[in-house]
Amino acid sequence: MNQIRQLASQTAIYGLSSIGARFINFFFVPIYTRVLSPGNYGLASELLAYIALLQVVLTFGLETGFFRFANKEKEKAGLLFSTTSSWLLVSSGIFIVLVFLLSGTISRSMGHSAIYLQFVALILAIDCFTAIYFARLRYENKPWLFAVFKTIKILSEVGFNLLLFFVLPGWFLKHPDSILLNYIPPQPDYGYILLAILLSAIVSLVLFIPSIVKTRFRFSPELWKKLMVYSLPLMIAGLPGIANDYIDRILFRYFSPDATPWLDQLGIYSAVIKLAVFITLFVQMFRYAAEPFFFSSAQQENIKKTYADVMKYFIAFCMFLFLGIVFYADLFALILGKEYRTGMDVLPVILLANIFLGISFNLSMWFKLSEQTRYAVYITLTGLAVTVLIDVVFMPVYGYYAAASSHLVSYTVMIVISYRLSLRHYPIPYDLKAIFIYFAAGLGLFGISLLTRDAAGWIRFPVNTFLLAIYAVFVVRKEKMKVADVLIRLMRKK
Repeated sequence: MNQIRQLASQTAIYGLSSIGARFINFFFVPIYTRVLSPGNYGLASELLAYIALLQVVLTFGLETGFFRFANKEKEKAGLLFSTTSSWLLVSSGIFIVLVFLLSGTISRSMGHSAIYLQFVALILAIDCFTAIYFARLRYENKPWLFAVFKTIKILSEVGFNLLLFFVLPGWFLKHPDSILLNYIPPQPDYGYILLAILLSAIVSLVLFIPSIVKTRFRFSPELWKKLMVYSLPLMIAGLPGIANDYIDRILFRYFSPDATPWLDQLGIYSAVIKLAVFITLFVQMFRYAAEPFFFSSAQQENIKKTYADVMKYFIAFCMFLFLGIVFYADLFALILGKEYRTGMDVLPVILLANIFLGISFNLSMWFKLSEQTRYAVYITLTGLAVTVLIDVVFMPVYGYYAAASSHLVSYTVMIVISYRLSLRHYPIPYDLKAIFIYFAAGLGLFGISLLTRDAAGWIRFPVNTFLLAIYAVFVVRKEKMKVADVLIRLMRKK
């Protein structure tokens, strides 16, 4: 199987689970935005942003470190895994103890329930510990088992959400003395979202019990030091990177416009972000498959040309998804509760920002493959600084419009810096002309579609469908011969 076909195949398999995980958020948006007020949904969004930030800290970048050294020193893969899992077990346990001890103090300062903060601690500890077991499945080329475990976790979260939101309130009416009322209120609030996530994390942990029992938990200080030297820069770089993705949701508390409560702004913004699901899904599933692929193929002849082709096809497909969403934005808006639909105008900016994030990940492979991960720190810190600057200056005036724009500008700056550095340290012959053409074609067709935005649906949707078909035909015709050339060239290497 040639390289691009293998990458596409594994992308699809990993995507089965990744699609499910992201689709949960999408699937429950109609429920959350109809049962919860924008302010209450905003509270959930704030804590979920903190979860995303702390996951980077508590995994220490060890997933990527494990991939790197397990491929480089295959005879030590077992000891590498046991060292990594031992460290994550101890560090996650310490984190739980600290949060439980400090939950009352944190609760008083933030206005969140202490119980809900404890839910967050347990979610983080379990997910960070099981992350290395999921990573080992990827390293061992077991995408189907990875997908099955992720799917079980996903389905359990679906079940727990349905149980909590639709069954439990009625059960509480019949059992007003239930012990569960010590942890959650009788009517759904944002704590129900956190509890569903926690219960699904426990299911995930149970799935790995046979593997955990078999783990010898040996610890090699020498390998641990080597892993940390490589991984900590990635963690430090990953922290501002993930902060760049989520810091706006934290800053709403401090910089939202005075005319609208910050929780309402955050709730509306968070709901609209979920409508970018198809692009975020594709970027996530691509990342799962691409990282092991890039590392395992790094020594192959002329592999940089393959990396360049991957980037071009990635962008071409992302722009197709972009058009597929913005052309039918009115239909996607019906997914949201009425209180949330005022934020739909910001959707195109959010979509483009997600595409640029995917491009940034593609570019990041140059410093991972060349083991110059320190540059990741400079790039992501610059991106974070741009995001914070735009949010602090413009969010008090423009609210979530500034938040979405800050990501787009920030990722653009990161792409430019990363590309310029890659030319010096690990040059890859990206087809910049084709990339520009695909962006120009997509944005041009989007601009044409705006001419009919006030027309009736029976006019607007057929026109947009025709424009989408034009883009698809354009890409297929432009790349047909080039794709064939790539496949022939790769087959000749075998």
